[in-house]
Amino acid sequence: MSFKDFNFHPKISAGIAACSYTSPTPIQKEAIPPILAGRDLIGLAQTGTGKTAAFVLPLLQRLLSGPRKKVRALIVAPTRELAEQIHDNIEKMAQETGIRSVVIYGGVGKQPQISRIRSGAEIVVACPGRLLDLINEKVITLNAVEVLILDEADHMFDKGFLPDIRRIIRLLPKDRQSLVFSATMPAEIRHLAEEILRNPAAIQINHTLPAPTISHALFQVAKEQKTSLLKSIIQERDMTSTLVFTRTKHRAKSLALHLQKAGYSAASLQGNLSQQKRQQALDGFRDGTFKILVATDIAARGIDVLGISHVINYDVPDTAETYTHRTGRTGRATKSGQALSFASREDSKMISLIEHNLGQKMLREVPPAFACEAEECVSEEKRGGFSRQMATGKRPTTDGNSRCRRSSRSSSSDFEIKRRVQR
Repeated sequence: MSFKDFNFHPKISAGIAACSYTSPTPIQKEAIPPILAGRDLIGLAQTGTGKTAAFVLPLLQRLLSGPRKKVRALIVAPTRELAEQIHDNIEKMAQETGIRSVVIYGGVGKQPQISRIRSGAEIVVACPGRLLDLINEKVITLNAVEVLILDEADHMFDKGFLPDIRRIIRLLPKDRQSLVFSATMPAEIRHLAEEILRNPAAIQINHTLPAPTISHALFQVAKEQKTSLLKSIIQERDMTSTLVFTRTKHRAKSLALHLQKAGYSAASLQGNLSQQKRQQALDGFRDGTFKILVATDIAARGIDVLGISHVINYDVPDTAETYTHRTGRTGRATKSGQALSFASREDSKMISLIEHNLGQKMLREVPPAFACEAEECVSEEKRGGFSRQMATGKRPTTDGNSRCRRSSRSSSSDFEIKRRVQR
């Protein structure tokens, strides 16, 4: 199938060519026809499947006819990074159409955004908080909106945006087209979709399955040894661009600082950073200034960087669907990618759920011989960590690399034994 089959206007076809799109992805094949027909839609798809173009291209086709310099389409996104990404994609695809997009979000000054809105635009891409601020200040009105698009709707719920979303919806014309896109579908988002969508088309593109171009490997390692393992893997492998996930903002910041002090080009992306610092980290990761980006799940929404070679789960995610969303940052555009997970003993249940979702076991890799400080391993032994529960029953020595290797291999074996017993 070709994009020509959708009969887009030549000005939109020019934007498709400028983006180097060749053939539509599965979600584009399924979603574009009903959107062009004016139907509401709910789309479930993993990250990296091309869903932004799936809603932007038919939106541009609609906006080519009708009035200009008034807000006719509203796209709501949960994070500044995702809003910027959508806005950038619109500008590329719409470059021959004359259709203008503005992006608004908090954390930066209002005045430049206000100026761009007043200069006239047909599409507004917004985060909920700043959008409501500008509505309250009568800078923007939504009474001419023809199309509402909620992107990453599940993350709207994660960040507590649903009350704001409902306030925004009450300000929109009832006679409109509404599209909801999400990586997952918790009950709260399903209820919202039922409230705002009218006879929607439902598209589901393997939204719980990572791309087949991604390989998955597991390292069984004690918590105290994760940082040493990470540095050892970075040294051993050809990791051109690596995204590392942690559970907390504090850990993302401290791990990035630790890697920087060790001589690696690393940065963190987490909620405590200013918008300027977040953008610098993301731009630096995109242009190769930073080879390693340490991020939390919330901050990483909206990362659209081609060529990520590795995704490392420094902390195992809380759900199997989050694992899919994390690992979907690699293996894009038919390129291969690797997803590596560091698991401690208490992660065994979640690893089982992830593997059930994958439909296969992750490759068990024996951690390389990585150096760790003697006092760290001694203190681990005193705490009753892995080293005192090795399959060999032997107490660890403090002879550096050989001890680390022995502890890591025993831990991996012990994890396999535990999994067989659970089955």
